[in-house]
Amino acid sequence: MTADVWLPIPPDEIEGLPEGPAYRFWDGSGDFPADPADCAFYVVPYMKPSPLCVRPLPLMSSVQVVQTLSAGIDHVEPGLRDLRDGVRLCNARGVHEASTAELTLALVLASLRGIPDFVRAQDRGEWLGGFRPALADKNVLIVGYGSIGAAIEDRLVPFEVARVARVARSERTTARGPVHPLTALPSLLPEADVVILSTPLTEDTRGLVDSGFLARMKDGALLVNVARGPVVDTKALLAEVESGRLTAALDVTDPEPLPRDHPLWRAPGVLVSPHAGGPTSAFPPRAARLLADQLSRFVNREPLRNVILTTGAPRA
Repeated sequence: MTADVWLPIPPDEIEGLPEGPAYRFWDGSGDFPADPADCAFYVVPYMKPSPLCVRPLPLMSSVQVVQTLSAGIDHVEPGLRDLRDGVRLCNARGVHEASTAELTLALVLASLRGIPDFVRAQDRGEWLGGFRPALADKNVLIVGYGSIGAAIEDRLVPFEVARVARVARSERTTARGPVHPLTALPSLLPEADVVILSTPLTEDTRGLVDSGFLARMKDGALLVNVARGPVVDTKALLAEVESGRLTAALDVTDPEPLPRDHPLWRAPGVLVSPHAGGPTSAFPPRAARLLADQLSRFVNREPLRNVILTTGAPRA
């Protein structure tokens, strides 16, 4: 195989890449590394804006695979209409579960136990005592039960939560219990002390967390978003947190990045992290293993992992 492969990680940093393709390094900065028409396998730059990620797609007349290094694919979907039929889009399932689940637990614990208040008090030299909620004995609802949602539940187990309820697009049964459909949310939300959003951004989930969703959450509940900002109606959330009825921990926001003067920064009971779920020391080795495996499969004409859709084919 002599086709080009575009990588956002220098090829010499990825152990086990198969021989054959011409590897081109492009992380989204500067000029294209080669003629996009010669690219057969495009690995999308990581943590870069959507317009940059899709910029070469209209010119990639020979591309066969588009591989993201994120779990979500919403940032590349706008460019798929520029591709010929038969191009496979793959996500990075298996790369971000550990980091994102880790951060989710950190946000839950920090919010419940008041860690931001402690940090501010430390800056003032103030000993801030008091009684705080624990995660133990809480009911947790996970909205979006893919591999990341399951990894979050794995990490909840040692914290002695009372119950975990799971919601996904389709109803099914897992070893840990049932996964409810989205239509079950109205009956599940009033019982949840902590609601964790880990769903992909789709037409079904955009604006899912609106005023009606939030109104069904119990007084004092915590909303945690590690999914995508537009899953939540920001204006509706602001109304709830500014009233003091709900609290929130947000790794993603709408808009994003959050402007300096945005009221979410100063809203009571809100903890904001800067979309930090994926980019950790756990990312490079897992991303490298995924790319080496996917490219070996591609070169050897074996089935690829994590195929989300194929252009021109009906969606499941």
